[in-house]
Amino acid sequence: MNGVNKGIGKVEIALRWDPSPAGQPATDLDLVAAPYPASDPYGDPSYVVHFDSRSPDGTIILNRDSTDGKGFGFDEVMTLELNRLDARYARVVVGVVVQQHQEPRTFAGVTHPGLRIREGYTVLAEDDFGGVAGATAAVVAEFTRNDTGVWEFRPGVRGFQGDPSSFTRAMGAVRRS
Repeated sequence: MNGVNKGIGKVEIALRWDPSPAGQPATDLDLVAAPYPASDPYGDPSYVVHFDSRSPDGTIILNRDSTDGKGFGFDEVMTLELNRLDARYARVVVGVVVQQHQEPRTFAGVTHPGLRIREGYTVLAEDDFGGVAGATAAVVAEFTRNDTGVWEFRPGVRGFQGDPSSFTRAMGAVRRS
C-alpha cells in the first residue's frame, strides 16, 4: 500500500445465544445503534435504530431480529453502511441490551451468548460477554470518522447496569479509560 486508507465501509454485527431452558422465560437480546452528529459527538444521538426500526436513510438496518434465540447460527444481525452515512455524522455506537421481561437478567443469565463484528469476510471482533457477565447491556463497538472522512473501528465491550431505555441515552457517553 502507498498510504491510501479506505477505512471501514460496510459492517455486519451479529449476535447469537441459545434459547432458555424449558419452563424458563425466553431470553431476548437486542442490537441497538446510534449515530452522533459531528457538532456534538458525545451528546444526544441523532436517532436510535433497534427492533422494528431502521435509519431514515437506510444505512443502518436490523436484518434479523430474534426474541428467543431459536434458530441456527446468528439470531440477530445488523448492517451499518458507514461509507454511505451522511457527512454530518462523526460517530456511531452499537450496543446490546438484555431485555428485562419477567425477571431481571444479565449476560450471566444468557446461555452461550456470542458477538461477531466483521467487514466483508474480515472479522474485526468477537466476544462472549464473559467480561461483562453482571451487566444488563453493553457497548460493543464504536465507529468514528477521522478528519479525512475515513471511518475507524474502536473495539471493546463495556458493560452497563440499568434498563434498556436508560442505556440508549447513556451508551454514547465519553469513554473512560
